[in-house]
Amino acid sequence: MTTTADRDEKLKELEKSLGISFLNHSLFNQALTHSSYAYEMRHKDVLDNERLEFLGDAVIKLVISEYLYNKFPEKAEGDLTKIRASVISDRTLAAISRKLKLGTYFLLGMNEKKTGGRSRKSNLANALEALIGAIYLDAGIGKARDFLLENVTSEIDKVSREGYIRDYKSALQEFVQQHKWGLPLYRVFRETGPKHKKVFWIEVKVKGKKQGEGRGLNKKEAEQRAAFEALRSLKVHDKKEEKPKQIPRREKFRKPNEKPRQTKPATQSGGRKEAGSTELNNKEQGIGSLLGRVRRRFSR
Repeated sequence: MTTTADRDEKLKELEKSLGISFLNHSLFNQALTHSSYAYEMRHKDVLDNERLEFLGDAVIKLVISEYLYNKFPEKAEGDLTKIRASVISDRTLAAISRKLKLGTYFLLGMNEKKTGGRSRKSNLANALEALIGAIYLDAGIGKARDFLLENVTSEIDKVSREGYIRDYKSALQEFVQQHKWGLPLYRVFRETGPKHKKVFWIEVKVKGKKQGEGRGLNKKEAEQRAAFEALRSLKVHDKKEEKPKQIPRREKFRKPNEKPRQTKPATQSGGRKEAGSTELNNKEQGIGSLLGRVRRRFSR
């Protein structure tokens, strides 16, 4: 695809801002070209960034995996996987892309442009992946690694210091979008308790199939727990990972001024328990004797 003089100036401006230099400016331009623009300009054989995005995704995973392997020799495979998942999530990649102001240089179709395509999280994340793919093809793995680590190491340090993402709703949404399964659907299917202390029961469906449910004292809590169960059902999270704290399944609801019921110590009621147990045994023996007489009568 040939570019205009104005577009060339914009690409040079972005190169300077990013601290990189492309030999093949067509690759650079393609990395910033959304499929909606390519479709509108299909008569000019414009290429979108989806193939570069595919390649960049693989390069990012390799570079981050190698970096984590060397940086954290004491961490187990499961921990490294969780850190990597957090670092290469759409949320993180979009934040880096936003910081680099890639959205300003997107080539978008008219409708995509009107509906906020420059700031859309998926577009930002995809463009960064495509850019990494383009750098890899243009200058090799070394340059791609240097550029990526320069922009992502602070996020790796943050994740390793503060822990993994616990926003299960966002994690579920990113997972299903990566697989092009649409969006998770949440639905309140039950409400229990009085108005001042209501418990919400929410289920989440992926591709029309129920994948999890959760309950909470507000809808946000219930949705997070439902998302956690869905992630576990879809085998995204390790089953040993700590489950979000649940409220008791059968919580006793009291009126605002009602005092908790006092239970008597076991020592005071020990005699009654023993008497009740003897009475129960006598009843069982009586029933057994009656059944025996009935069987003998009908066997004659």
